[in-house]
Amino acid sequence: MRLLQEALTFDDVLLVPAHSTVLPKDVDLSTRITRDIRLNIPLISAAMDTVTESRFAIALALEGGMGIIHKNMTAEQQAAEVRRVKKYESGVILEPFTVGPYTSIGEVVELTRAHNISGVPVVENEQLVGIVTSRDLRFETKMGDPVRNIMTRKDNLVTVKEGADRGEVIKLLHKHRIEKVLVVNDDFQLRGLITVKDIQKAKENPKACRDEQERLRVGAAVGTGEGTEERVAALVQAGV
Repeated sequence: MRLLQEALTFDDVLLVPAHSTVLPKDVDLSTRITRDIRLNIPLISAAMDTVTESRFAIALALEGGMGIIHKNMTAEQQAAEVRRVKKYESGVILEPFTVGPYTSIGEVVELTRAHNISGVPVVENEQLVGIVTSRDLRFETKMGDPVRNIMTRKDNLVTVKEGADRGEVIKLLHKHRIEKVLVVNDDFQLRGLITVKDIQKAKENPKACRDEQERLRVGAAVGTGEGTEERVAALVQAGV
């Protein structure tokens, strides 16, 4: 048998240890996948139903990569997976869940459990009028009463204006021993919510792959068949 060319396997090659002037802490593995999107580690997960849904996409984004949610589900389910990733961590939660002052305490409890949140701003006529947190709900038994009976009212709210820097927010959280700061505009309309959990997550995962709103990045797969345009619209609405 005639060999066309020499070939090698992994076992045929050995890297000889040698001194390196490059320290591990100085190695940069970041790379761009588009002009505007940078990954801190060069890893993108496969859009397969046995590989990537929200749980793995969150874990990968926290390490600096990006997950691609598979499309073997309805458009609504895929968009929900994207939202789970986007809501896991955020510099400012721009559209927090809200309730009205006459929403029942029982409904608020159901909302917090369904979405795994610990506080809900209370809004009336587009004005921020209070907030109800897990501490307010913890031992409450009158589930039919309106939430206005137990909420922290407007005069006692801790708020910041839009564009406040993180240092100012951290000082307020520490001073008042609270876990949430509400973001308002000049008309005291709710514009967002900043939580101590998100600040802590950002500190613990400095290399995470985040978008311009400091949310984790995630991608989603689409096809070319019927319903693709509707699926794309739902994914864009979810924040992909």
